[in-house]
Amino acid sequence: MKASSGLAKKLTNGSFVVTAELLPRIGASDSLVKEAATAFGKGVVAVNVSDNPFGTTTSSLAACAVLKEAGLEPVYQVVSRDRNRIAIQSDVLGAATLGIQNLLCLTGYHQSLIGYPESANVYDIDSVQMISAISTMNVEQTLMNGEAIEGDFSMAVGAVANPYLRPLPLNIMKLEKKVRAGATFIQTQAIFDLEPFVEWLEAVKAAGVPEKAAILAGVMPLASAEEAEELRETFTEFVIPDSIVERMKKAGDAAAQKKEGLAICTEIITKVKDLKGIKGIHILSGGKESVVPELMASAGLS
Repeated sequence: MKASSGLAKKLTNGSFVVTAELLPRIGASDSLVKEAATAFGKGVVAVNVSDNPFGTTTSSLAACAVLKEAGLEPVYQVVSRDRNRIAIQSDVLGAATLGIQNLLCLTGYHQSLIGYPESANVYDIDSVQMISAISTMNVEQTLMNGEAIEGDFSMAVGAVANPYLRPLPLNIMKLEKKVRAGATFIQTQAIFDLEPFVEWLEAVKAAGVPEKAAILAGVMPLASAEEAEELRETFTEFVIPDSIVERMKKAGDAAAQKKEGLAICTEIITKVKDLKGIKGIHILSGGKESVVPELMASAGLS
């Protein structure tokens, strides 16, 4: 089956797209999701719903259903850290049953980084194997064990890339595996240091990846110097230069630092969005959904 989501159609026809992220809260009310959803406004093609990235929250699947009901196109995120192949396929079928047509496959942060060091990990399959499994469900309309899927299953399959992972040849090799497995769009981790990102992008283009999968450059508006330091100290994916941290500190109080974080993010978007090989921008809100419209307006993405 050919993916038929709004995101898939726009990427197929060559449109430059903007996607954003919604970070579910620790709550049992759909009003929490709806409140965050109202912040996005127009211009965002699809909204990723994070899957317990920093600890337990409302499930991505449930939040996606609420988003869809609110009129936004969701991107369902699934990490293999917490599920075996049986649960993954069941949840994805459930998503399709609810009319969700976009899926982002991730391995997920180790549980020791998200406040649950005592939790048993699963990692039955990794993100590449998950992408391959969902692609088989798309193309063959069967599960991993060969059982047929009733009804038409159609899911746009995405993956994540870390532009800062080195050595670069191994980074590109991992990305190519995801694309060969069936990923049709790639959302990168947040970009803060442009030089290594451009180096990565040149290698990606040399490998012919943009002809097979749309590259969406990830950006993240920082709220404070403290947030920047905490992110880069805890997660290796956040490569935030000292110059940005110092610039945030020099901005002044909390309100000034938040404003400076938006300005920095705007500058990064302006430099990245016209690079050859980039098909869109992915805004990682980090739970700051309310800043997305302002950021889009200042960066000319509205």
